[in-house]
Amino acid sequence: MAKDSYCIFNGHLISIYEPSVSFSNRAFRYGDSLFETIRVCNNNIMFLRDHITRLKLGMTVLRMNLPAEFNSDNIHEFIVQLLKHNTHAPHARVRLTVFRNDGGLYTPETNDISFLIESEELPSGYELNQKGFWVDIYADIKKSINKLSNIKSGNALMYVMAGIAKQSMKLDDCFLINENGTICESISSNIFVVKNGTLYTAPLTEGCVAGVMRKQIMNLATENKILTFESAITTYTLMNGDEIFLTNSINGIQWVGQFKDKFYTNKMALFFIDKLNALTL
Repeated sequence: MAKDSYCIFNGHLISIYEPSVSFSNRAFRYGDSLFETIRVCNNNIMFLRDHITRLKLGMTVLRMNLPAEFNSDNIHEFIVQLLKHNTHAPHARVRLTVFRNDGGLYTPETNDISFLIESEELPSGYELNQKGFWVDIYADIKKSINKLSNIKSGNALMYVMAGIAKQSMKLDDCFLINENGTICESISSNIFVVKNGTLYTAPLTEGCVAGVMRKQIMNLATENKILTFESAITTYTLMNGDEIFLTNSINGIQWVGQFKDKFYTNKMALFFIDKLNALTL
């Protein structure tokens, strides 16, 4: 893989070894930040407008000032520039982080922002996992349902703790539950359950992240006349499903092979991964 030697900080290409973030950075101190992970497939920056739209909505929720030049066209140019200098092609992961500028304790001195774009080469396009994931529920910390639930915040301790639990249980992923006790998402993905050819996924009111790939799968389902319902997901929903698959912007789709003592197929997951890859051509 090509070495990622450069990043873009506030629109300027710099070496990753050049100090640009201080010890008083609010993302470091308070998790006062948002981020997007963006997939590049066959040199196409996938679903960038959806990522920027979600980022802007998150910035509004966090009352960050939105610079006029912070738009999809400019971010696209920055990403193309970065990929060229890092020689990351044709497949890459891009992370765009926005954080409130230094100053203040919990109460910030300014709502102006800075942004950082990083890239990492990936070996291929969207690929479905050959072996189905083994997944169970992480219940030690319940996700709150509030105006922060749907955004991708740099404050991710709940996901970190779920990741540690996943490791200790030797699982491939964990389902997270919300304050109502229903299943809202996994560690880094939205959840889809297939029953009799129909899709079921948790609505945003259940506290899941408003996934960009979740939106694409729902759009593809509509285009292909596959019925989709947004409804609360329970253990009963999972145990009675024919399939379960997880979606995020980097991996696309990953299918679940086992939850507790129930095993699943991957017919619908295979269908959607083919449709996704067709969008990269």
